Amino acid sequence: MSNRWTGGFIQAYFDPLSVGPAVPSDPGELYVVGKNSLGQLGINNVISGSSPVQIDSSANWQEIASGQNYSLAVKSDGTLWSWGYNNRGQLGQNTLVFTSSPVQVGALSVWSKVAAGNLHSLAVKTDGTLWAWGDNGTGMLGDNTNIKRSSPVQVGGLTYWSKISAGNEFSFAVKTDGTLWSWGNSRHGATGLNLGGTGTYVSSPTQVGALTTWMQAAGGSYFAHAVKTDNTLWALGGVQSFGRLGNGITSGYRSSPVQIGALTNWSNVSDGAFGGTTTKTDGTLWAWGYNAQGVLGQNNTTNHPSPVQVGSLTSWSKAVGSDYFIIATQTDLSVWSWGVNTTGSLGLNNTLNTSSPTQIGTDTGWLKLADGVNNAHTLFTKG
Repeated sequence: MSNRWTGGFIQAYFDPLSVGPAVPSDPGELYVVGKNSLGQLGINNVISGSSPVQIDSSANWQEIASGQNYSLAVKSDGTLWSWGYNNRGQLGQNTLVFTSSPVQVGALSVWSKVAAGNLHSLAVKTDGTLWAWGDNGTGMLGDNTNIKRSSPVQVGGLTYWSKISAGNEFSFAVKTDGTLWSWGNSRHGATGLNLGGTGTYVSSPTQVGALTTWMQAAGGSYFAHAVKTDNTLWALGGVQSFGRLGNGITSGYRSSPVQIGALTNWSNVSDGAFGGTTTKTDGTLWAWGYNAQGVLGQNNTTNHPSPVQVGSLTSWSKAVGSDYFIIATQTDLSVWSWGVNTTGSLGLNNTLNTSSPTQIGTDTGWLKLADGVNNAHTLFTKG
């Protein structure tokens, strides 16, 4: 096993202006850290760790996603792999048995993108078709049923899905024409479909509005955000407690999209358990929502219902939210973390919480970060 860190994070970020099925790029070595009680680190045991460990000696890991106690990955040869908890079939291996090391999903080599929610998974093939598996109690698989699936099932028959995100019991996807679609649990308005809070769920992809200017969407824990091609930032809907939508409101819910501020320099967005994080085109990093354990990187524990800048650096490139912590990369390909660290999720070789960005080691070359909603483990690749 190499001791060279080559982690990076993937899943929720796509080429913003892509006009066809996503094309994989920048494969690397795969590193994991954090909670491992159900084998979600993929290192053939159930021992949690506070320092990054490489899964194998290969450098062909292409796309990665971290769900709640499980993981997904696509290799550069187009094969799909999964490991960890599997009580709802979220590993896609046609069983409900968990595994503590990567196992290939089927035998196909046509996978391009993956996304992991709490208990359900999404993927896009190289032909642009959309597939889903796992829990489906509120229609989050989009196959027009509420039956859980332990192996991939196609969502509709369309071939132009390009960007995907799996939240807590709901899903989002952007098509190549820039339209935004959602399905699943709409009880708190997180799908942005203006269905109210009546417990309604939608079991097949439904368009959010009529615009064709959506670039990327991110699902959190009963809330969601998106960025448009004009670089405006939007809260798509959901629970507003703790200010997790970033629209300045801390109670109730919203069931349709609302713009956050008036700025036009947002570049991407990621949602965690109780808040969001995003970078701007000027390289600054911003966060909002719940902050009792220093999740927002403000060196304090005050909640922020509107975006607040994390430090003063202008060298941030990507950031992803997780279960009470945030991971981010800078333009020099260094990787940083902050927030809750009780299971070593921050990769800092300890289990101490930190309320401001702290670099993981001294290496650079980190490529991709695995987005997650309620995960307490981290995946990253390095090249």
